[in-house]
Amino acid sequence: MRKASILYKDEQAGTLIQHDNGSFTFQYDDAWLIDSQKSGISLTLPKSEEVYHSRYLFPFFYQLLPEGSNKELICRHNKIDKNDDFALLTLTAADDAIGAVRVIKI
Repeated sequence: MRKASILYKDEQAGTLIQHDNGSFTFQYDDAWLIDSQKSGISLTLPKSEEVYHSRYLFPFFYQLLPEGSNKELICRHNKIDKNDDFALLTLTAADDAIGAVRVIKI
């Protein structure tokens, strides 16, 4: 199992987990849910007490991944399997993500 903190505008919003079987879950933190000023991190992952489940990396997080030759170069340079979306996400979306969301490996 691998985990990552999901930050929204540098505040802890939730946790993304890749389970040993390759599936993923995402859950908002209680503090995020309690604060009525906080919104969901995406339209596809609305703010909810529900634990979101997916057999694959959620499309919202997948769209944060580099593509094409950038992906190949980053994977080769960092010795990451090009099919390891979780490793690639935590490497590339930790500090240089597009938008307000950052993904920090725990």
